[in-house]
Amino acid sequence: MKSQDRQFPSNGQEMRAAVYRGPGELSVERVPVPDILDGEILVQVRACGVCGTDLKKIAYGLVPPPRIFGHEIAGVVARVGSAVTGFRVGDRVATHHHIPCGNCFFCEKKLFSQCESYRRTGTTAGFEPAGGGFAEYVRVMDWIVAGGTVRIPDSVSFDEASFLEPLNTCLKALETACVEPGEVVAVYGQGPVGLLLMQAARAAGARVVGLDFLEPRLQIARELGAEAALDPAGDDVDRTIALLTDGRGADLAIVAAASPEAVADAQRIVRRGGRVLLFAQTVPGEKIPVDASSICMEEKRLIGSYSASVELQEKAAQMIFEGTIDVARLISHRFPLELLQEGIRLASHPSAHSLKVVIQP
Repeated sequence: MKSQDRQFPSNGQEMRAAVYRGPGELSVERVPVPDILDGEILVQVRACGVCGTDLKKIAYGLVPPPRIFGHEIAGVVARVGSAVTGFRVGDRVATHHHIPCGNCFFCEKKLFSQCESYRRTGTTAGFEPAGGGFAEYVRVMDWIVAGGTVRIPDSVSFDEASFLEPLNTCLKALETACVEPGEVVAVYGQGPVGLLLMQAARAAGARVVGLDFLEPRLQIARELGAEAALDPAGDDVDRTIALLTDGRGADLAIVAAASPEAVADAQRIVRRGGRVLLFAQTVPGEKIPVDASSICMEEKRLIGSYSASVELQEKAAQMIFEGTIDVARLISHRFPLELLQEGIRLASHPSAHSLKVVIQP
């Protein structure tokens, strides 16, 4: 039976979900369909992107099992709580999984991802809330219904809508880095996130240089508008950036690849007073090389950006819905829930031609 023909579940029914049972261990199991409270909705998951944070949690056992991961969720409202007025059964939606309180010390400084409330996960398919998108149905809690659920127009696919949260994180990174029109921005890593950053920086008026070791990814970067797309192992990156900047160096380098060498290169290629933004997901205790003299004497700035901004939800949605950012081009593989392990393997060890992996439960 096709997904769109399924009957929505009643209380007490079961569903399929990929349950994390320990480092590297996922099993597709039958679990109860989540019950919802008065202010909540139940969403039938049609698409869920595989994110780097999921990969690290699964590979390294960063959280105790059992969990059901997956937070880049798009689907159809299957059930609404009695107090819900903004959504009805059948609505096409995408959901965030974190929302800040809006009132604390960190929220007042717009450091939303540091808010204690933001650290609560508001979508779950069972067990300790961990996203829940790698399941047929996901429970969306009341504060996410109120502030983190977005309607999807019919013209946008569920696969495309699953990019709302990752694009938001990229827009937040560019806002944190204060990107200005005309600046030269180098993006290390042209995987799905790096290509999102590249497109978003272009949309902000920047001139973008994409950097990656895989030629097929560099070709996509060129097709999507990178002013230059280079292989750091074989191309003269320094010379190209010097030509683009009258010898000054890049205004900003974004490290969207888990590579200490890329951090060192980024510090080298930015101009005096330039910025290096760390975007690739790290693990606690991870060390990176830092040229202290470049920070002190050349006044280069090393900054970070984590997760999304509630203030950029509408902008991210608009850019996808209007086609400003081409997200469909970034999807290379789609897998059913039963083949999630294969999708995780591919996302963890990408080939030259693999980009975003989307799970369709």
